[in-house]
Amino acid sequence: MAKLSGSQQVEEYLQKLEHPLKNEIEEVRRIILSIDKELSEHVKWNAPSFCFHNDDRVTFNLHGNGFFRLVLHRGAKAKESVNLKPHFEDVQGLMEWAANDRASIKFSDIRDVEAKSELLKEVVRRWVDVT
Repeated sequence: MAKLSGSQQVEEYLQKLEHPLKNEIEEVRRIILSIDKELSEHVKWNAPSFCFHNDDRVTFNLHGNGFFRLVLHRGAKAKESVNLKPHFEDVQGLMEWAANDRASIKFSDIRDVEAKSELLKEVVRRWVDVT
């Protein structure tokens, strides 16, 4: 049996996904994939994850009740801690910081996704650039 590509993994994952915000999750996925042709995707940590040059940078967290999060991080392997907050001062209201180099963005419904879509593009583009 042939190994599935990253996009095929995500497609299969989403087909089986039972989540009340599935349409919103699919829309956020579409938005992220439209940002940069060098972003790829696969399933990691039991959720769709986006990579830049094969290094995980953005991963869905689908465990919320009535919401989901997009986690912005620096990959699976431990790295020297850096403070990324100064790069995102103008969009602080969108991001919740778990550490100086890890943040998340919370979504609650389609109106929330639509309202945050342009800032989401800016933040993910910048996150990839600075990490």
